[in-house]
Amino acid sequence: MRDFSYLRASSVDAAQLASALPGAMLLAGGTTLVDLAKCGVAEPDTLVDITHLKGLDAITVDDRGATIGALAKMSGVADHADIKSRFPAVSEALWQAASAQIRNMATIGGNLMQRTRCPYFRDGENFPACNKRAPGSGCSAIGGVTRGHAVLGTSEACIATYPGDLAVALVAFDALVHLGDRQVAVDDFFLLPGATPEREHAIQPGEVITAISIPGTPAARRSTYLKVRDRQSYEFAAASAAVGIEFEADGRTIRDLRVALGGVATKPWRARGVEEALRGKVLEPDAVKRASLLAVEGAVDHGANHYKIELAPRVVARAILKLGETA
Repeated sequence: MRDFSYLRASSVDAAQLASALPGAMLLAGGTTLVDLAKCGVAEPDTLVDITHLKGLDAITVDDRGATIGALAKMSGVADHADIKSRFPAVSEALWQAASAQIRNMATIGGNLMQRTRCPYFRDGENFPACNKRAPGSGCSAIGGVTRGHAVLGTSEACIATYPGDLAVALVAFDALVHLGDRQVAVDDFFLLPGATPEREHAIQPGEVITAISIPGTPAARRSTYLKVRDRQSYEFAAASAAVGIEFEADGRTIRDLRVALGGVATKPWRARGVEEALRGKVLEPDAVKRASLLAVEGAVDHGANHYKIELAPRVVARAILKLGETA
């Protein structure tokens, strides 16, 4: 175990100052940090404890939308009555993530900061080449076992899949990440690997996630999160979709459509091509299936993960048609 300093922040301002220290990492729920420390990926010089800061666990919902504090627990948000009724995809994404024990400990801010479960990233002893862990060393996944790896948003430097569920729903509904003095769209908060896969989030030294906010929209209210995985619980997505629909007065013509994918890309993936293809159209199964193929436009497989290119459009179509049945 590597030695490190422990600092208990007395305020958000103090946490921001401490987080700017070289080698500093924040401690909230600890469910990701402890895992990364155990496998030798996270080696903080200073651990900044923010678990006790007041006001960062609040959840407020009104007609304008929802604001969720960074220290709110995953289970608490998932079970919040107004989140369940006004943002069902968010609640469903949280309930289908991790295990009950982890959901009771893990925080919303920490969930956004979680890192990939790529086994090559987490096993530095057997796979020293990983550009996320050791920039410039290469990518052991390329040419390796790739069944769980990404087909969208990849680069020559990295094909690791983003593992989370919540962020997929947040991207679909244009949520914002609050970083103290500035706000960043969730879609921009997560970065494509490009040539710098070690940088996964658009957060600067000295910034701390304080909350997320989600605009209240009819599409968010009529929404769902569909997750397909190898087993029913405590498993990451092979492919998932957060979908929201607003219909015209006839109940069949799509006024607004939101679609985001999980389990298939290097970040939560907004499927804008699907949205544009179906807006203004009558919801009809064949049209939905054709449009859903646009969800994987530009996808590149690495052998064993080819099935995701066929699976993802089916998940998107199922989610859209499911919402159509409730119209």
